Amino acid sequence: MVKLGINIDHVATLREARKTLEPDPVKAALESIESGADSIVCHLRKDRRHIQDEDLFRLKRQVTVPLNMEMSVDPEIVEIACLVKPDQVTIVPENRQEITTEGGLDVLCHLKKVKDASKKLKDSGIKVSLFIDPEIRQLEAAVSAGAGIVELHTGRYAEEFLTGTAAEEELEKIKEMVTAGMEMGLMVASGHGLTYENVAPVACVNGMCELNIGHSVISNSVFMGIREAVRRMKELIA
Repeated sequence: MVKLGINIDHVATLREARKTLEPDPVKAALESIESGADSIVCHLRKDRRHIQDEDLFRLKRQVTVPLNMEMSVDPEIVEIACLVKPDQVTIVPENRQEITTEGGLDVLCHLKKVKDASKKLKDSGIKVSLFIDPEIRQLEAAVSAGAGIVELHTGRYAEEFLTGTAAEEELEKIKEMVTAGMEMGLMVASGHGLTYENVAPVACVNGMCELNIGHSVISNSVFMGIREAVRRMKELIA
């Protein structure tokens, strides 16, 4: 069965709007686990716009499922990851001006930096995933960088799903890249822009191991509570 990783960044975003103590992203993680989340995802950004260092340490201490830390290759963040030792890190591109991650990591262009960071993280006993666009050249570069996992950026698929023009074409790319990734010995996950409406076709892709979803689940939790929001997403994926 395809696993579900819940990204709790936007719970921290709401907290940071007032620079106060609530809502607590760690509590959101624990509630998500109670409803079946298979992993917890959080992004420690250089600008600390949502998740803070202490959140990361608390998550590591308290969550009972794998902790997946999204991060850039910034040396400070790499050092923190090696100290915290999450179960997995997912290396993503990071632009200080972006609202959210805008695309996949160009591993080919930044191969040496990614390879060096991957080695340091793996030497600390951390699994390394790379967040990439569904392109064969990026899959090949991910293997060269030493990653054992990739997460395919599903943003284009999500956008096309809304407009109704090329969603099937984008889905086909995802299918092809999952197959190619598996043939290269990679585990393949997907994420970004996935919602209750568009998740089922991606969950049905043969060989898909995990879907990482944040914004849609956290947004819907405002109305139905986080346990129910996670439960419904798990049901759709199943």
